[in-house]
Amino acid sequence: MGKLNGKVAIVTGGARDLGRAVSVKLAREGAKVCLNYFASKENAEETLDIIRREGGEAIAVQGDMTKAADVKNLFAKTAEAFGPVIHILVNVVGGIVGRKLITEQDEEWYDLLMDINMRSVFLSTREAVPMMTEGGAIVNFSSQAARDGGGPGASMYATSKAAVICHTRAMAKELGPKGIRVNALAPGMINTSFHDRFTKPEARQNLHKSAPLRREGEAHEVADLVCFLASEESSYITGASIDINGGVLFS
Repeated sequence: MGKLNGKVAIVTGGARDLGRAVSVKLAREGAKVCLNYFASKENAEETLDIIRREGGEAIAVQGDMTKAADVKNLFAKTAEAFGPVIHILVNVVGGIVGRKLITEQDEEWYDLLMDINMRSVFLSTREAVPMMTEGGAIVNFSSQAARDGGGPGASMYATSKAAVICHTRAMAKELGPKGIRVNALAPGMINTSFHDRFTKPEARQNLHKSAPLRREGEAHEVADLVCFLASEESSYITGASIDINGGVLFS
């Protein structure tokens, strides 16, 4: 039996890269998964195929998690498919979008990054709480950038991801008396298309030389941590923001 048998999980941004790894892992552990995707139905279908080939249950729902109506629809579709109770919410949605120095940023850039990385978490959490019972778990994706300020041109990404950590702590206090745990994780350099697109090859090579573990992380390692935080194995952990970066932050 899987550690999440009988649970219903929603994974925002659950169709590719880290989100796909999380969706597949939760399903392998017995959860019924509703994965949200924004643009690529093909990615969503590929993730569903992986889950279903392994005997899992999952559906995919398109939506922009910065839009309240789309978030409401995601939860409504999940309830239609799997019942009215949500046990696990994993907020993966987020992104750096691009790199801009402070003098290159305008208010629209500020709003865009805060919407993608923080507003999406706020809207999904607000929708999830009335559908959660004691034992529910929310797992938010922050970033190593929230810990160290990020690389060149990533100030708003780092700032918005730091807001996620603060929101996680606030929700842990607010929802703890209801028996709902809220935690975050702060991934560093993980081998995904995110870093293929936004990280210079030399930076990745330098990490292989300087990081204590001398390598990048893999998506399945992040998914394993999410599964732990979503399960009863972490029943006395809440308000935590767990680093998963191979020791880069302290070294």
